[in-house]
Amino acid sequence: MRGLALVHDGIMGAAAMLLSLVLRLDFDIVVQNLTYFLGAAALFGFIVSGVGFLFGLNRGIWRYASLTDLLAITYAASASVASFTVAQFLLDRLGSIPRSSILIAWAFLIVLLAGPRAAYRLYRNRHDTGRLFDRGTCKFVLLVGATDNADAFLRTTKERNNASFNILAIIDERGRRTGRSIRGVPVLGPLERLPQILNRFEAQGRRPEALILTRSREDYQRHASIEALVEIAAQQKVEILKLPNLLDMQSIDAEIEPRPIKLEDLLHRPPVRLDALKIASMIEGRTVMITGAGGSIGSELARQVAALNPRGLILVDASEHLLYSIETELAGTRPSLELHAALCNVREKDAVNRIVASHRPDVLFHAAALKHVPIVEAQPLEGLFTNAIGTRNVAEAALRANVSTMIMVSTDKAVNPSSVMGATKRMAEMFCQAMDLDLAVNGTRFVTVRFGNVLGSAGSVVPLFEKQIRAGGPVTVTHPEMERFFMTISEACLLVLQAAAHSRERQQERGRIYVLDMGSPVKIVDLARNLIRLSGHRPDTDIQIVYTGLRPGEKLCEELFDNKETLSGTGASGILAASPRSIEGALIVRIFDEMKRRIDAQDLPGALRLLKSTVGEFIPGSEIHLLMSGEDSGKH
Repeated sequence: MRGLALVHDGIMGAAAMLLSLVLRLDFDIVVQNLTYFLGAAALFGFIVSGVGFLFGLNRGIWRYASLTDLLAITYAASASVASFTVAQFLLDRLGSIPRSSILIAWAFLIVLLAGPRAAYRLYRNRHDTGRLFDRGTCKFVLLVGATDNADAFLRTTKERNNASFNILAIIDERGRRTGRSIRGVPVLGPLERLPQILNRFEAQGRRPEALILTRSREDYQRHASIEALVEIAAQQKVEILKLPNLLDMQSIDAEIEPRPIKLEDLLHRPPVRLDALKIASMIEGRTVMITGAGGSIGSELARQVAALNPRGLILVDASEHLLYSIETELAGTRPSLELHAALCNVREKDAVNRIVASHRPDVLFHAAALKHVPIVEAQPLEGLFTNAIGTRNVAEAALRANVSTMIMVSTDKAVNPSSVMGATKRMAEMFCQAMDLDLAVNGTRFVTVRFGNVLGSAGSVVPLFEKQIRAGGPVTVTHPEMERFFMTISEACLLVLQAAAHSRERQQERGRIYVLDMGSPVKIVDLARNLIRLSGHRPDTDIQIVYTGLRPGEKLCEELFDNKETLSGTGASGILAASPRSIEGALIVRIFDEMKRRIDAQDLPGALRLLKSTVGEFIPGSEIHLLMSGEDSGKH
């Protein structure tokens, strides 16, 4: 094919020269000097072929001819004309060929070299699109957003042999480009007319099956409501997808693949901006340990830490299956990383001491905890043992091993807790806070990071809602006014890393609790409605929502800090710092010693009363009040 391209370019060069001579001179003069002019045309064609080879014109794939090829053709034509001019000057001082005809030949040459390439590309595009349509493999779609992303997607879709989308139109949600077109595709709008536009195409027998959002969530939200788009898509029974951003397109130009809109795209929160250098300096070349490494948060922390080139990574978990899963995953993705998997429950003080002492990590992330509010409410001693005593075991082991920084992952449920789980996490926060303030242990930083609910984590409402939607409903929500703070697992772990890195540089900020900026709280019922819409159904029509009432220990609204905590900025994006009331180190140690004795003695009422006296803001439910008084204790 390369040889044919060279022959084609040579013939086009000769033709361009002959056409320029015919245009410049009388036809009779051309006929009288035909032999000479044919020789000049042949020379020009030979030069064009040679110059085209040097410029790589024969290496271009005509199926993908583009502006870049046109520029190369222009350069090659200019070089060919210059070379021919020099050759003719050496032969006869340009006495036989009008000099203006050489410039005319330059213009003809560009047209004759570019024209067949453009025509072939157009033919193949139409041929391939028609073939795919005949096979029924094309999906009728509408693009939402007349943007650079839309243009790039249209270009690559038309160029690819396996294109699976037939783009009918572009919806301009702002209405500014309505009536125009991009690469021959009409721009329609505004968004309010989308149902009528869909009906129009359906009447033509081309019912759109999907809407493809071409803007980022943040950009789209500046001009329109993404929730409104999702609702229209659900009402019209069309799928909604999104394109990757333009930077991704430039790096993998031929692989622009629309992806489904996810629930996190509907969260009203700006994207997380990280201090990547500070985070990397904390992890790179150091030994890192993660407790609860098999859980939702722990496993994502392990993935992100592994990507930062630590010297070694120690994974600790009480579940053999979860530990095996994350170890196998990381061993496959990071084969050069020194990995150690330790099966251990943080409640086992001696085992925790032995593991931490043997590996002596530089940084320790403590993510192991019991997090399910109703389960811990029903078994308070288990929550106390794991969340409070387990945290103490890890903290004291870190101190003995001279760990540089221990980071405890906490929760918004520790603020004004109404559940045993929240109160046990607040108790753990108090221990770490006291350790961080103790001047006798100031070689180790004890950092607490607090955040809210995580989408998709174990125990999250999202997997439950998705399961209920797949079953046809109903979707169960506890209360119409219940709301929570949400972020993705990845965002939460990135901010945990950022908070940890920030605290290492701020030795004067001891005893503070870092609070992740979770944005605005989201009503659980709105979350359920959006999930139903994203599944292509209509809330309260296709899928019903039913309210089941608050469960023991649950609050309508969670808080990231209370009014007794002094909140301040940190200078780190997405991170605030709370300075709660501190407790003297010796006192908290005595409290934990007493708590451990009551747990060992299975003294549930005494353990709960001690919890309430330690965490003064704990507001237990009626069932826990009965247990604290010693009533109904036989059921637990």
